[in-house]
Amino acid sequence: MNLAGFSENYEDLKATARGAPLEPGVYLWRDDENRIIYVGKAKALRNRLNSYFSRDRDLKTKALLKHAKSIETIITSNEYEALLLENTLIKQHSPKYNISLKDGKTYPLIRITAETFPRVFKTRHIIEDNSRYFGPFPNVSAVDALLELIDKLFPLRKCRTLRKRDAPCIYYHINRCMAPCCNKIDKEAYEAQILHIRRLLSGETGSLVMELTALMHAEAEALRFERAVLLRDAVKAIEDISESTCAVDFDPKGRDYIAWATEGVLSTFTVFSMREGKLIGRELFRTCSAAEEDESLETFAAAYYTSERPPPPQIYLSASGLSGNGFSGLKQWFAERFGYEPALLPPDEKRHEAVLAMARQNALEDLRRRLKDRGAGPALDELARALGLHSRPERIEGFDIAQLGGKHPVASLISFKNGAPDRKNYRYFKLRTVVGVVDDFAAMREAVRRRYSRILREGKEPPDLVLIDGGIGQVNVAKGVLDELGLDCDVVGLAKRDEELWLPHTSEPVRLSKRSEALKVLQFLRDETHRFATSFNRRLRSGDLAFPVLESVEGIGPKRAAWIMKAFGDLAGIAAAGIADLMKQGKINEAAAGAVRAAAALALEDQRAGKKRLAGEGDGYTAAGSSAGEFLAAEAAAAYSGEEPAGEKVNAADLPAH
Repeated sequence: MNLAGFSENYEDLKATARGAPLEPGVYLWRDDENRIIYVGKAKALRNRLNSYFSRDRDLKTKALLKHAKSIETIITSNEYEALLLENTLIKQHSPKYNISLKDGKTYPLIRITAETFPRVFKTRHIIEDNSRYFGPFPNVSAVDALLELIDKLFPLRKCRTLRKRDAPCIYYHINRCMAPCCNKIDKEAYEAQILHIRRLLSGETGSLVMELTALMHAEAEALRFERAVLLRDAVKAIEDISESTCAVDFDPKGRDYIAWATEGVLSTFTVFSMREGKLIGRELFRTCSAAEEDESLETFAAAYYTSERPPPPQIYLSASGLSGNGFSGLKQWFAERFGYEPALLPPDEKRHEAVLAMARQNALEDLRRRLKDRGAGPALDELARALGLHSRPERIEGFDIAQLGGKHPVASLISFKNGAPDRKNYRYFKLRTVVGVVDDFAAMREAVRRRYSRILREGKEPPDLVLIDGGIGQVNVAKGVLDELGLDCDVVGLAKRDEELWLPHTSEPVRLSKRSEALKVLQFLRDETHRFATSFNRRLRSGDLAFPVLESVEGIGPKRAAWIMKAFGDLAGIAAAGIADLMKQGKINEAAAGAVRAAAALALEDQRAGKKRLAGEGDGYTAAGSSAGEFLAAEAAAAYSGEEPAGEKVNAADLPAH
């Protein structure tokens, strides 16, 4: 591609665009002096930024690409937030390439005047006379609809100047004014109407929407459709106008909102600053520390606030950051350094929660980008040091065993490459030597031997590290097999109870910090092996119950039963399915579909009864002399192993078996 005329940072800019989040937000282009030269908003930041690098560019885009050095993104809660923040930042920084947005336009507000009998109307200007303002509202048509609704539900006075009259004007006679000028309503009753309006404009709309919706249905049932349509439009206007906005809130107090995200030793802090009721910017700070969360927060705050950037009167922190810590040391530092202590507050109102949530989302996005750029190298280096391995374990394979009473014993093999799942190298083993026997050591011995005997036969490279889900016993068994095969692989076991690491032939485990990135890699791999083994074992066992149940229905053979099982997954899915779906998926008539669903429901009921019976009678159940339903229930109870772990379902047909 010909890059003549573009910034020397073109490829870096393009990479930033490709890695941008898909959330709504604002993006800022900066030049080589770090000045903001363009501010834009987007419904999906990545899609919008990528459009700048398409082949069809207008003159403004070409100029932007020529002078830009970096791109910064700020995630917002929704498009309205992005619109408001874009407007604020453009007015604050006057970017060079935002020419079309320098008209000084402001978004409309709703004003409740500070008069004895207040008025409510739309305005674009703020007057310091103790009036109450709500907004701003980018959706102008919704504002107009809301004001019309207020006018109909709460008929306040319309005249600019309140004068005593002998008779009310026409607005009173058409129910659009309560005529305080003629003493038709007293001050207290009028204030009650104003209170309802304040609640409506403050977002306390839940009960009002419910009342209006009920009234709408009543009007429709009474065939007063014109009134019902009016109420429907009123509900829609309330819902439209109730979009939360935290980019502007008209609270004049200076505030900072600090949120953070942490993974291992990496932390990203985000600071959103509110001044004069407006969100004026966002700052991101990256840190690397092994300190605890509260300690890191104190260290960050002490470094962030300086004489050039003193703390505002209020600093909002996430509730978790305040739990169990009064920050006495930080408060003392503030007092000595600045002569006052800013209030360190939790988000005690929804508007504060919204800003902190937006700040945290930005911190999480930056942390995700840092982890992606860095890769798993440091975590694997830490693992090699902690366990004394021969080398960095770039290839790790993990084993787990799943069975219930010796029935359908299976082993899973999970492969990780550079700290990430390598799913094309996942394997499962249907174990042969422990059928009907509960022997985890023998099961592990068979799985490890079969895996690495094949590795040797095929001349493939063994892994750098083998992870066993278990303690010292399973680890020694696996190490013994590898020694017999002549493979010099490192082996470690991860015992779930205390998350301890066991090396072969040791008497004490290795214990890593719960924040250790190395431990998190092994935990992820261990959980994946367990999920994979358990889900495959469950699939094998589910067929024992499901297929005989389905095939007991007249006209349902093995092939059709397999179709139905594939479509609905298990008996619970079949029992909950609709007749039409069963007819379509099983290619059966209505009577057969009803019989299949009834058989599945009956089998599930028998399964529950069987589990209760086994829980009370122990494991000595026999099928002799029992009914077919009881036998199926007992088999189902024996196969039961609790909830299926999260993750994709295992499709055995798609996986290579050993």
